[in-house]
Amino acid sequence: MSTTTFAQALNRALRDSLTDDPDVVVLGEDVGTLGGVFRITDGLTRDFGEERCFDTPLAEAGIAGFAVGMAMQGFRPVIEMQFDAFGFPAFEQVVSHIAKMRNRTRGRLTLPLVIRVPYAGGIGGVEHHCDSSEGYYAHTPGLHVVTPGTPADAYSLLREAIASPDPVVFMEPKVLYWSKAELDLPATTAPIGTAEVRREGSDVTLLTYGPQLPTALKAAEVAAAEEDWDVEVVDLRSIVPFDDETVMASVRKTGRCVVLAEAQGFAGVAGEVAARVSERCFHSLAAPVLRVSGLDIPYPPPKLEHSHLPGVDRVLDTIGRLQWDDEPDLTYAGGPGDRAEAR
Repeated sequence: MSTTTFAQALNRALRDSLTDDPDVVVLGEDVGTLGGVFRITDGLTRDFGEERCFDTPLAEAGIAGFAVGMAMQGFRPVIEMQFDAFGFPAFEQVVSHIAKMRNRTRGRLTLPLVIRVPYAGGIGGVEHHCDSSEGYYAHTPGLHVVTPGTPADAYSLLREAIASPDPVVFMEPKVLYWSKAELDLPATTAPIGTAEVRREGSDVTLLTYGPQLPTALKAAEVAAAEEDWDVEVVDLRSIVPFDDETVMASVRKTGRCVVLAEAQGFAGVAGEVAARVSERCFHSLAAPVLRVSGLDIPYPPPKLEHSHLPGVDRVLDTIGRLQWDDEPDLTYAGGPGDRAEAR
């Protein structure tokens, strides 16, 4: 095995897809000679030519619309939005055409198209460069929404997304681009629509995805060492389709659940996940399902992002609110920093 970064795994997935399927093309702003802002497409134009990996004008709506036409003609375009919020000008194309084409044509036309979106914070980026936009896409029927949290998943899920006959919004946590793992490529992990239990536990289920997976795993370690709480960590991996079976099995086992997501809390993916768990596991729950999320504000300046992003302490505070008595006090409404009072 060799040490492979998240970014290298994505690059290799694109390379292998271009090699295996002549219909795959990569396009976007600066993805060609430069290799992308984060160098995910580094060397692809050199090795496959400008017809297979090429730069586009700075017009996200045009990039998405062009990709729709290419997919309708039999190509498998992989487009990059460069930064999360940069994709918003293309949202009309995504919602009105990319997501609806199969339904509009009664299945006669599919759109085998991947939209790569580097998203979320933790890199000291400024406004428009650190948004968590997964909720917009997950709310749109017709799209698959995937977000890997490990180098192995980065490779395997991107290969599967490119091979899919349906459009996939592939959310890449920027903060994980430099994360590493011992990995032999090519690698095959669980398919899209499957969650993974990253850490077994018996006291509480911690559900998360993408950029917050390292925070969840660290919080579980601290909880075990300092509080004697046995936390099970479940990595959703795929937001749409959603793996109800794995998630609900974990919550029914532990009886408690916390949902951890970086995006703002109101009307977000974490809220939907919490609602699903509450509806399906109501009689198994010993306490209400709680959420840990980013604050309901526009993304802050770099010096303040540490206050906005969920961290280990906030996760532990929230777990503490779940109570550990045989008859938990479900009226407790303490906030972060009240862990001593919560127990």
